[in-house]
Amino acid sequence: MSGIGAVVRKELTIYFATPIFYLVGFCFLLLGGYFFYANLLYYNLLSFQGAQNPQLAAMLTPQQMVFRPLFGTLAIVFLFLVPLITMRLLAEEKRSGTAELLFTYPLTDAAIIGGKFLAALLVYLLLLAITVIYPLSVAPITRLDWGALASGYLGLVLLGGACLALGLFASSLTENQIIAAVLAFAFLLLFWLIGWQQELGAAGWGGLFAALSLLEHFENLARGVIDTRDVVFYLSFIYFFLFLTQRQLESRRWRA
Repeated sequence: MSGIGAVVRKELTIYFATPIFYLVGFCFLLLGGYFFYANLLYYNLLSFQGAQNPQLAAMLTPQQMVFRPLFGTLAIVFLFLVPLITMRLLAEEKRSGTAELLFTYPLTDAAIIGGKFLAALLVYLLLLAITVIYPLSVAPITRLDWGALASGYLGLVLLGGACLALGLFASSLTENQIIAAVLAFAFLLLFWLIGWQQELGAAGWGGLFAALSLLEHFENLARGVIDTRDVVFYLSFIYFFLFLTQRQLESRRWRA
Protein backbone atom coordinates (compact mmCIF):
# COMPACT_ATOMS: atom_id res chain seq x y z
CA MET A 1 0.00 0.00 0.00
CA SER A 2 2.90 2.33 0.73
CA GLY A 3 4.15 1.67 -2.81
CA ILE A 4 0.88 2.83 -4.30
CA GLY A 5 0.96 5.90 -2.07
CA ALA A 6 4.44 6.83 -3.30
CA VAL A 7 3.33 6.58 -6.93
CA VAL A 8 0.22 8.64 -6.20
CA ARG A 9 2.28 11.39 -4.55
CA LYS A 10 4.72 11.42 -7.44
CA GLU A 11 1.98 11.68 -10.05
CA LEU A 12 0.05 14.36 -8.17
CA THR A 13 3.21 16.42 -7.86
CA ILE A 14 3.68 16.20 -11.62
CA TYR A 15 0.04 17.09 -12.29
CA PHE A 16 0.11 20.20 -10.12
CA ALA A 17 3.50 21.29 -11.49
CA THR A 18 2.47 21.19 -15.15
CA PRO A 19 0.00 23.37 -17.08
CA ILE A 20 -2.11 20.39 -18.18
CA PHE A 21 -3.99 20.17 -14.87
CA TYR A 22 -4.86 23.86 -14.90
CA LEU A 23 -5.87 23.75 -18.57
CA VAL A 24 -8.13 20.75 -18.06
CA GLY A 25 -9.56 22.23 -14.87
CA PHE A 26 -10.24 25.58 -16.50
CA CYS A 27 -12.03 24.01 -19.48
CA PHE A 28 -14.02 21.57 -17.34
CA LEU A 29 -15.23 24.18 -14.87
CA LEU A 30 -15.80 26.90 -17.47
CA LEU A 31 -17.99 24.68 -19.61
CA GLY A 32 -19.72 23.17 -16.58
CA GLY A 33 -20.49 26.60 -15.16
CA TYR A 34 -21.75 27.88 -18.50
CA PHE A 35 -24.16 24.98 -19.04
CA PHE A 36 -25.37 25.10 -15.44
CA TYR A 37 -26.16 28.79 -15.82
CA ALA A 38 -27.86 28.21 -19.20
CA ASN A 39 -29.95 25.33 -17.82
CA LEU A 40 -30.92 27.40 -14.80
CA LEU A 41 -32.06 30.32 -16.96
CA TYR A 42 -34.14 27.99 -19.13
CA TYR A 43 -35.69 26.40 -16.03
CA ASN A 44 -36.58 29.80 -14.59
CA LEU A 45 -38.16 30.83 -17.89
CA LEU A 46 -40.30 27.71 -18.06
CA SER A 47 -41.19 28.01 -14.38
CA PHE A 48 -42.52 31.52 -15.04
CA GLN A 49 -44.64 30.18 -17.88
CA GLY A 50 -45.69 27.21 -15.74
CA ALA A 51 -47.10 29.56 -13.14
CA GLN A 52 -50.03 29.99 -15.50
CA ASN A 53 -50.31 26.23 -16.11
CA PRO A 54 -50.40 24.00 -13.00
CA GLN A 55 -49.95 20.80 -15.03
CA LEU A 56 -46.80 22.14 -16.66
CA ALA A 57 -45.50 23.45 -13.34
CA ALA A 58 -45.82 19.97 -11.80
CA MET A 59 -43.55 18.55 -14.50
CA LEU A 60 -40.84 21.17 -14.05
CA THR A 61 -38.26 20.18 -11.46
CA PRO A 62 -34.63 21.30 -11.01
CA GLN A 63 -33.51 17.68 -11.32
CA GLN A 64 -35.12 17.22 -14.74
CA MET A 65 -34.49 20.68 -16.17
CA VAL A 66 -31.13 21.65 -14.68
CA PHE A 67 -29.08 18.83 -13.20
CA ARG A 68 -29.90 15.85 -15.38
CA PRO A 69 -28.87 17.76 -18.57
CA LEU A 70 -25.87 19.13 -16.67
CA PHE A 71 -24.66 15.63 -15.75
CA GLY A 72 -24.90 14.58 -19.39
CA THR A 73 -22.98 17.67 -20.49
CA LEU A 74 -20.23 17.16 -17.90
CA ALA A 75 -19.87 13.55 -19.06
CA ILE A 76 -19.39 14.66 -22.68
CA VAL A 77 -16.91 17.38 -21.67
CA PHE A 78 -14.89 14.87 -19.70
CA LEU A 79 -14.93 12.50 -22.66
CA PHE A 80 -12.87 15.09 -24.56
CA LEU A 81 -10.61 16.00 -21.64
CA VAL A 82 -9.70 12.58 -20.24
CA PRO A 83 -7.06 11.90 -22.93
CA LEU A 84 -5.23 15.02 -21.72
CA ILE A 85 -5.18 13.65 -18.17
CA THR A 86 -4.00 10.15 -19.03
CA MET A 87 -1.81 10.60 -22.10
CA ARG A 88 1.47 11.10 -20.21
CA LEU A 89 0.97 8.54 -17.42
CA LEU A 90 2.89 5.72 -19.09
CA ALA A 91 3.78 7.11 -22.53
CA GLU A 92 6.04 9.78 -21.04
CA GLU A 93 7.74 7.21 -18.79
CA LYS A 94 8.62 5.19 -21.89
CA ARG A 95 9.74 8.15 -23.96
CA SER A 96 12.03 9.58 -21.29
CA GLY A 97 13.48 6.21 -20.37
CA THR A 98 12.31 6.42 -16.76
CA ALA A 99 10.02 3.41 -17.21
CA GLU A 100 12.95 1.02 -16.86
CA LEU A 101 14.08 2.83 -13.72
CA LEU A 102 10.56 2.81 -12.31
CA PHE A 103 10.23 -0.93 -12.79
CA THR A 104 13.51 -1.56 -10.94
CA TYR A 105 11.99 -0.12 -7.75
CA PRO A 106 10.58 -2.59 -5.21
CA LEU A 107 7.10 -2.05 -6.61
CA THR A 108 4.81 -4.50 -8.33
CA ASP A 109 3.27 -3.66 -11.70
CA ALA A 110 -0.11 -3.60 -9.98
CA ALA A 111 1.13 -0.98 -7.49
CA ILE A 112 2.50 1.22 -10.28
CA ILE A 113 -0.67 0.98 -12.35
CA GLY A 114 -2.91 1.41 -9.31
CA GLY A 115 -0.97 4.47 -8.16
CA LYS A 116 -1.14 6.15 -11.54
CA PHE A 117 -4.83 5.39 -11.88
CA LEU A 118 -5.64 6.66 -8.39
CA ALA A 119 -3.68 9.88 -9.00
CA ALA A 120 -5.65 10.57 -12.19
CA LEU A 121 -8.89 9.70 -10.39
CA LEU A 122 -8.09 12.08 -7.53
CA VAL A 123 -7.50 14.89 -10.02
CA TYR A 124 -10.87 14.15 -11.61
CA LEU A 125 -12.64 13.94 -8.22
CA LEU A 126 -11.14 17.29 -7.24
CA LEU A 127 -12.62 18.93 -10.32
CA LEU A 128 -15.94 17.14 -9.82
CA ALA A 129 -16.10 18.19 -6.16
CA ILE A 130 -15.97 21.85 -7.18
CA THR A 131 -19.17 21.39 -9.19
CA VAL A 132 -21.05 20.61 -5.96
CA ILE A 133 -21.22 24.40 -5.69
CA TYR A 134 -23.94 24.31 -8.35
CA PRO A 135 -26.64 22.48 -6.33
CA LEU A 136 -25.55 24.21 -3.10
CA SER A 137 -26.05 27.60 -4.75
CA VAL A 138 -29.70 26.91 -5.61
CA ALA A 139 -30.61 24.80 -2.58
CA PRO A 140 -31.74 27.82 -0.50
CA ILE A 141 -34.25 28.94 -3.14
CA THR A 142 -35.65 25.68 -4.50
CA ARG A 143 -36.31 22.13 -3.37
CA LEU A 144 -33.78 19.59 -4.61
CA ASP A 145 -33.92 15.82 -4.81
CA TRP A 146 -30.63 15.05 -3.06
CA GLY A 147 -31.01 11.33 -3.65
CA ALA A 148 -31.23 11.84 -7.41
CA LEU A 149 -28.30 14.26 -7.27
CA ALA A 150 -26.21 11.71 -5.37
CA SER A 151 -27.06 9.12 -8.02
CA GLY A 152 -25.99 11.50 -10.78
CA TYR A 153 -22.68 12.23 -9.08
CA LEU A 154 -22.14 8.52 -8.50
CA GLY A 155 -22.64 8.04 -12.22
CA LEU A 156 -20.06 10.72 -13.00
CA VAL A 157 -17.55 9.13 -10.60
CA LEU A 158 -18.00 5.66 -12.10
CA LEU A 159 -17.95 6.97 -15.66
CA GLY A 160 -14.82 8.98 -14.90
CA GLY A 161 -13.08 5.94 -13.42
CA ALA A 162 -13.94 3.87 -16.49
CA CYS A 163 -12.68 6.55 -18.89
CA LEU A 164 -9.46 6.99 -16.93
CA ALA A 165 -8.79 3.24 -16.88
CA LEU A 166 -9.24 3.10 -20.64
CA GLY A 167 -7.04 6.18 -21.09
CA LEU A 168 -4.31 4.61 -18.96
CA PHE A 169 -4.41 1.51 -21.15
CA ALA A 170 -4.07 3.69 -24.27
CA SER A 171 -1.06 5.40 -22.69
CA SER A 172 0.60 2.00 -22.17
CA LEU A 173 0.47 1.24 -25.91
CA THR A 174 2.83 3.94 -27.12
CA GLU A 175 5.72 6.23 -26.22
CA ASN A 176 4.13 9.27 -27.88
CA GLN A 177 1.75 11.33 -25.75
CA ILE A 178 -0.17 12.67 -28.75
CA ILE A 179 -0.75 9.18 -30.10
CA ALA A 180 -1.81 8.07 -26.62
CA ALA A 181 -4.35 10.91 -26.45
CA VAL A 182 -5.73 10.10 -29.92
CA LEU A 183 -6.02 6.39 -29.08
CA ALA A 184 -7.75 7.17 -25.79
CA PHE A 185 -10.26 9.46 -27.48
CA ALA A 186 -10.94 6.91 -30.24
CA PHE A 187 -11.51 4.09 -27.73
CA LEU A 188 -13.72 6.26 -25.54
CA LEU A 189 -15.77 7.44 -28.50
CA LEU A 190 -16.24 3.83 -29.59
CA PHE A 191 -17.57 2.75 -26.20
CA TRP A 192 -19.67 5.91 -25.98
CA LEU A 193 -21.42 5.49 -29.33
CA ILE A 194 -21.59 1.72 -29.59
CA GLY A 195 -25.01 1.72 -27.96
CA TRP A 196 -26.43 3.45 -31.04
CA GLN A 197 -26.02 0.16 -32.87
CA GLN A 198 -28.92 -1.09 -30.78
CA GLU A 199 -31.14 0.76 -33.24
CA LEU A 200 -29.09 0.11 -36.36
CA GLY A 201 -27.50 -3.30 -35.81
CA ALA A 202 -28.74 -6.73 -36.77
CA ALA A 203 -31.31 -8.47 -34.61
CA GLY A 204 -29.76 -10.15 -31.60
CA TRP A 205 -26.75 -7.80 -31.42
CA GLY A 206 -28.54 -4.71 -30.14
CA GLY A 207 -28.61 -5.92 -26.54
CA LEU A 208 -24.89 -6.72 -26.60
CA PHE A 209 -23.98 -3.30 -28.02
CA ALA A 210 -26.13 -1.57 -25.39
CA ALA A 211 -24.53 -3.62 -22.61
CA LEU A 212 -21.07 -2.41 -23.68
CA SER A 213 -22.03 1.25 -23.98
CA LEU A 214 -20.70 3.72 -21.43
CA LEU A 215 -23.57 6.06 -22.26
CA GLU A 216 -26.36 3.52 -21.78
CA HIS A 217 -25.25 2.68 -18.24
CA PHE A 218 -24.73 6.32 -17.34
CA GLU A 219 -28.22 7.47 -18.32
CA ASN A 220 -29.92 5.47 -15.55
CA LEU A 221 -27.67 6.98 -12.89
CA ALA A 222 -28.05 10.49 -14.34
CA ARG A 223 -31.81 10.36 -13.94
CA GLY A 224 -31.57 9.14 -10.35
CA VAL A 225 -31.91 5.38 -10.78
CA ILE A 226 -29.16 3.32 -9.14
CA ASP A 227 -29.14 -0.10 -10.80
CA THR A 228 -26.57 -2.58 -9.49
CA ARG A 229 -26.02 -3.79 -13.06
CA ASP A 230 -24.74 -0.36 -14.04
CA VAL A 231 -22.43 -0.17 -11.01
CA VAL A 232 -21.08 -3.67 -11.68
CA PHE A 233 -20.52 -2.80 -15.34
CA TYR A 234 -18.38 0.25 -14.53
CA LEU A 235 -16.37 -1.55 -11.86
CA SER A 236 -15.80 -4.48 -14.23
CA PHE A 237 -14.83 -2.07 -17.01
CA ILE A 238 -12.26 -0.40 -14.76
CA TYR A 239 -10.81 -3.71 -13.62
CA PHE A 240 -10.66 -5.09 -17.17
CA PHE A 241 -8.68 -2.20 -18.62
CA LEU A 242 -6.36 -1.98 -15.63
CA PHE A 243 -5.76 -5.71 -16.12
CA LEU A 244 -5.01 -5.15 -19.82
CA THR A 245 -2.60 -2.38 -18.88
CA GLN A 246 -0.75 -4.73 -16.55
CA ARG A 247 -0.56 -7.40 -19.25
CA GLN A 248 0.76 -4.79 -21.70
CA LEU A 249 3.53 -3.79 -19.31
CA GLU A 250 4.44 -7.42 -18.68
CA SER A 251 4.59 -8.14 -22.40
CA ARG A 252 6.98 -5.21 -22.84
CA ARG A 253 9.26 -6.72 -20.24
CA TRP A 254 9.25 -10.06 -22.01
CA ARG A 255 10.12 -8.40 -25.33
CA ALA A 256 12.96 -6.55 -23.64
